[in-house]
Amino acid sequence: MLIVVTRQIIVIISIILLINISFVQLETIKYTNEFVLHINEGEQAARLLAEKYQLKFERQALPNENYFVFRQIIISQRRKRSLDGSDKDLIDELQLDPLIDWVEQQRVKKRVKRNIMYYNSMKSSLPSTFNDPDWDKQWYMHDENEHGRAMNISGAWRLGFTGKDVVVTILDDGIEKDHPDLIQNYEPRASYDINGNDSDPQPRMTATNDNKHGTRCAGEVAAAANNNICNVGVAFNARIGGIRLLDGEVTDLVESMALSFRPDFIDIYSASWGPDDDGKTVDGPATLAQAAFENGIKYGRQGLGSIYVWASGNGGKDDDNCNCDGYTNSIYTVSISSATENGNIPWYSESCSSTLATTYSSGASDEKQVVSTDLRSQCTENHTGTSASAPMAAGIIALAIEANRNLTWRDVQHLIVETAKPKYLNALDWKTNGVGKRVSHAFGFGMMDAAQIVLKAQKWRTVPPQHICQQNDPNIIARTFKKYERVIIQMYTDACMNTENEINFLEHVQSKVSVKVKYRGNLQIFLTSPMGTNSTLLGRRVEDDSPDGFNSWPFMTVHNWGESPRGIWTLEIVDVENNVIFLNWSLIFYGTQINPSHQLSTTVSSKIVAANVHLHPSDETNNNNARSRSTNLHNSFHTRHREKNRKNKQQSHYYIKQHYYPYNPDSSSHTTSILNDQYQIEMSKTSRITPCLTFLIFISIIFTSII
Repeated sequence: MLIVVTRQIIVIISIILLINISFVQLETIKYTNEFVLHINEGEQAARLLAEKYQLKFERQALPNENYFVFRQIIISQRRKRSLDGSDKDLIDELQLDPLIDWVEQQRVKKRVKRNIMYYNSMKSSLPSTFNDPDWDKQWYMHDENEHGRAMNISGAWRLGFTGKDVVVTILDDGIEKDHPDLIQNYEPRASYDINGNDSDPQPRMTATNDNKHGTRCAGEVAAAANNNICNVGVAFNARIGGIRLLDGEVTDLVESMALSFRPDFIDIYSASWGPDDDGKTVDGPATLAQAAFENGIKYGRQGLGSIYVWASGNGGKDDDNCNCDGYTNSIYTVSISSATENGNIPWYSESCSSTLATTYSSGASDEKQVVSTDLRSQCTENHTGTSASAPMAAGIIALAIEANRNLTWRDVQHLIVETAKPKYLNALDWKTNGVGKRVSHAFGFGMMDAAQIVLKAQKWRTVPPQHICQQNDPNIIARTFKKYERVIIQMYTDACMNTENEINFLEHVQSKVSVKVKYRGNLQIFLTSPMGTNSTLLGRRVEDDSPDGFNSWPFMTVHNWGESPRGIWTLEIVDVENNVIFLNWSLIFYGTQINPSHQLSTTVSSKIVAANVHLHPSDETNNNNARSRSTNLHNSFHTRHREKNRKNKQQSHYYIKQHYYPYNPDSSSHTTSILNDQYQIEMSKTSRITPCLTFLIFISIIFTSII
């Protein structure tokens, strides 16, 4: 009797474990009753299709694009919805219609705010120049904090720039528009509630103040000055709006609506959220959101391009990499990282090659945090994470746009690269790229400098047109590389020389990689430019146990900014634990044919002295040296390759070389750890089982058989 009972208990435990596993491992997917269709024939055809398929026509999804939104009101008796809400029968039917080019039922996406939840006290003995009670605690905005580090925000103010008439919108969970420190600068025309489908971005109040995030971000940008309330905004005369989208179901359509809201009126969109920073998610903008980015860049600000500022992510504790976030690694966004009060890498910070620059935020428990406005007309001293860094950058960019209303979206990025300061930021991976620019995976090109950016913005002339040169691999051979082998692939490019897309000076480089692996988190991917600059496109992510690999995922690096793309590029993929099936690789270069640095003609030294702007003595000298070095390197590099190409005019745009050899961890500069896992290339998501639970089930089965 005892044996039978014991056996039954063990069987029950095993079943419970399997049920738990299925719940843990299955990704929760939920669909809404909204469908988006691309219909080339326009709105009239869209309305006729709505009648045909018993759908409610809602609106055009994006300006200047033939995407239309429909809502399913009546579900036909002959069609059944899946448990996740998807209507595959309707989708199949719509896809067969010749008038419909593309259809997508909207799926709910997980998006997280990038603040950190902890608290510490703040003390400051710095003198105050404003009557706002928390000004003394805004250590990151004073001329020079106790460690000699500054973002020169006060210097920009003394030059006469406070963000006047620049419009910034916070994409978040809403903003408290009637907060006494925001109401003076609140701009209703830059605000909307997508979750509630009305014009009021007021957050939904809860007992735990869950929706405080957007209000905190807004106060950093445009809290009013000298009103005896809370803090001083970086651009305290800017107009501030809010889009409420994170307090409800977030879909591709919802994101696209936020990114494309009034691009003719809004200058800067600031976003401090993104896919889950859990160290295992790979996600980015889907079709509509990507179209919204492109639409904003093309048509926003009367053709100058909308400015999208994005927090780089808070997944540092889980070894997350912001290159797995398609929002922060987009060429269209200004990806901003964080530095602590002491100039260190915060524990939550993600390092990646797509980060453009840095501003201050919270750090260890004994380091100061960020001051801002809070819900219910309150103030906070505890704003944290990269959530706090992105709005700070948005405020600085607002100062630059006030200084020069003709800045394009690419001008803004160039200005940030030219003026950011590596000094006082502590990271082991600082390097000098091929044209003398200092850059780091942790901090990008350095700490943003408000005074320098407005000084250079005033006489900045628009950079040359962007060229795009794509290099594919028609000769690539898909093959399997065994563990302990490095995948080394080399590609020569002439960077579209003698074509309309010729690039001589790089901005962004995208590397689209397709690989299959057992555990995606074991992969490390590196890219080395012809000028010798190495970018870590992907570091190990220990939490990422996905067997999906990457399918043309666009890893991006800004570390080659200013370099020539011409020559041999080297891609290196390392996985010491499993076999790697390498499928494909392509490069997309973004840059100019003409040197953008020639567009800048201003001497700032006398203006700095006149305005009493804080500038470290070495900054201007280093910039001049880097600029000189850049010109010399480009000239010599281009000469060598022009001579080479003249000798061989029949040479194709590129050639591919593949190498493989045993990987010796001791001889590599890339740190790895070795685990023992059996290789398996295909594995169902729903059958993914963690090792510890597998072990428990195995023991249970063995014990049952013994009994």
